[in-house]
Amino acid sequence: MVAQLIAQARKIVLKFGSNTLTDGEGKINPGILDEFAAQIASLTKDGKQIVVVSSGAQAAGRSTMGKWAQKKNIHYKQALCAVGQVELMAAWRRAFEKYGLHIGQMLLTQDDFGYPNRTLNMRNTIFTLLDGGVVPIINENDTVSVEEIKIGDNDTLAAQSAILWSADLLILFSDIDGLYTKNPKEFPDAELVEEVSDIEETRKKVTIGSPNSLGTGGIATKISAAEKAFPYGISTVIAHGSRPRALEALAAGKQQATAFIPEDKG
Repeated sequence: MVAQLIAQARKIVLKFGSNTLTDGEGKINPGILDEFAAQIASLTKDGKQIVVVSSGAQAAGRSTMGKWAQKKNIHYKQALCAVGQVELMAAWRRAFEKYGLHIGQMLLTQDDFGYPNRTLNMRNTIFTLLDGGVVPIINENDTVSVEEIKIGDNDTLAAQSAILWSADLLILFSDIDGLYTKNPKEFPDAELVEEVSDIEETRKKVTIGSPNSLGTGGIATKISAAEKAFPYGISTVIAHGSRPRALEALAAGKQQATAFIPEDKG
């Protein structure tokens, strides 16, 4: 079903979590970015439009400014993101330029989605970038985000961006193959839920764990993201981003994942 969703979609939002983009030491992994850039370039040649929502700024900041890594003060955390965002975008730029693609950065907060004139400007920017063959890369603007205007996790940001752009499909790449009945890292008998059409009913049947150390989201935020996209007819896929050529494998039906499909699309 995932392969069919990708084949039918023209407008796709791809969200990459910190754990997908970093290596074992928490540093941005250029090889992973290059691999995804190659796959995205291939999809654009097939006539698809791709918007990227990328985590990893804080991880990049920590690896660049090691002396601040243990600081708990919010000002240092925001400063780490300011430094890391530059490193993250530079890494994406290097990855995409190998395939003749430019990138455009968009830093957003929850507040931006609450004002019609801002959302119109955001939407127009996305359309203009894509019409010009530029890949928009969206992240939360952590340097100005405080609790009142903070989105909090990029799963939610990805869903909001998909809705804003009227996307056909949202793919959330993480460090897990999809939604399981319980945590597969703890329970060998956990079963992958391949398709979901009733989110409330599914919530009753699965055990949701806590997020890991690098990311701010867990499986709960991904379910919530899918739930946000449902009323707009947007299907959502949760997939493991560290599998070989993960995007191509999903498109070819060679990789397991969970697909959240609104009933009118099922």
